[in-house]
Amino acid sequence: MRVVVIGREGQIARSLREVAAGDPRFTLGFAARPEVDLLDPQTVRAAMAAFGPDIVINPAAFTAVDRSEREPDLAFAINRDGASGVAAAAAELGAPIIHLSTDYVFDGAKTNPYEESDLTSPQSIYGLSKLEGEGAVAAANPRSLIIRTAWVYAPFGANFVRTILRLAAEQDRLRVVDDQIGCPTYAPDIARALLCMADQLRGGWRNELSGVTHLAGPEAVSWCGFARLILEAALARGGRNVPVEPITTADFPTPAPRPANSRLSTRRLKAVFGLDMPPLRSSIDRCLDQLLVPAAPNGGRP
Repeated sequence: MRVVVIGREGQIARSLREVAAGDPRFTLGFAARPEVDLLDPQTVRAAMAAFGPDIVINPAAFTAVDRSEREPDLAFAINRDGASGVAAAAAELGAPIIHLSTDYVFDGAKTNPYEESDLTSPQSIYGLSKLEGEGAVAAANPRSLIIRTAWVYAPFGANFVRTILRLAAEQDRLRVVDDQIGCPTYAPDIARALLCMADQLRGGWRNELSGVTHLAGPEAVSWCGFARLILEAALARGGRNVPVEPITTADFPTPAPRPANSRLSTRRLKAVFGLDMPPLRSSIDRCLDQLLVPAAPNGGRP
């Protein structure tokens, strides 16, 4: 199966490249800058046509949440109009598209995990641009899967895990928000699930797969709880574990509001695609195995 991935160095795009390496079922091509610019639909069409995809996966987005508040035109140009251009180009080539979206389409007021059918109400420009991107993709390509994920991390790129490890190496105590709850999701786990979804379309499009599906880690924690899990796992690998003090969102104001509850139900992921996501601790362990040198049994480094 020939798969075009939009982007190359983002956490999910890079994870797709690594997970697919050596898998004879997939041949991946990457449509990315500088050759491909989501603000220029013609470059997208040309790159995709040259590769001839069976399916397109688009994890590319403008993900600077706070910057989006200052530059809304850019956020909508990439997350809505650029996404629409990718979906339309895929449709012209007769290819389905898997498009990545976000938990920020919800306002966070619900007390239980969000289902795909729940009312959306984004509170930030980023969330609104991604929600409008979902609609634009579905309108441009009827053979589309919209995948919402959350709290993405990996051994590479800018993410919470790498930030916590860096801060713990520099500071004797951390202060982390404890009243925002979500489902941390490991980018390589996302990549494996996306490729499984793509493989299920190998025999042709199936209407029952279309629409929105939540793809997120199976366990919910606060940012503070997540930080503590990261540092506990780091300690076993020779890293530094420092105290983590819980604070409130009000103690750490940001230009863009964050949902207090970002939990995503993955019941549809299991029911429709037959997929389960690995436990949080095992995903953290795999991430830190790449980031940190394990401690030797005597407590020293091997």
